Amino acid sequence: MKKQSNFLDLVFEKNEKFRSETDSQGGVTIFVENKGFFNRIMQRFFGKPVFSQVHLEEFGSFIWPLIDGSRNVQELGLKVKEHFGERAEPLYPRLVQYMKMLLSYNFIKKV
Repeated sequence: MKKQSNFLDLVFEKNEKFRSETDSQGGVTIFVENKGFFNRIMQRFFGKPVFSQVHLEEFGSFIWPLIDGSRNVQELGLKVKEHFGERAEPLYPRLVQYMKMLLSYNFIKKV
């Protein structure tokens, strides 16, 4: 029987396929390249951008720089709690859901 791992013990790193920038207010933007045959047609004939921009909200912009391949989700949660206090609650259900969302878009990967 396969042992289930605790999500809070997992460590993630950013996927090097995606470039990100942080603006002067600390907001993070992730750039997603629109590749493939149909995207090239849309870019050439309809002016679709080569890169789509994903703007992270305040919570995500705080977490993004902390995802470095060394901190587990529980440690990230402690940093979030320290920074946001009660505004972070419910902390771990929210953080786990957020990390799963980043994982589903391949913005991060498990170490």
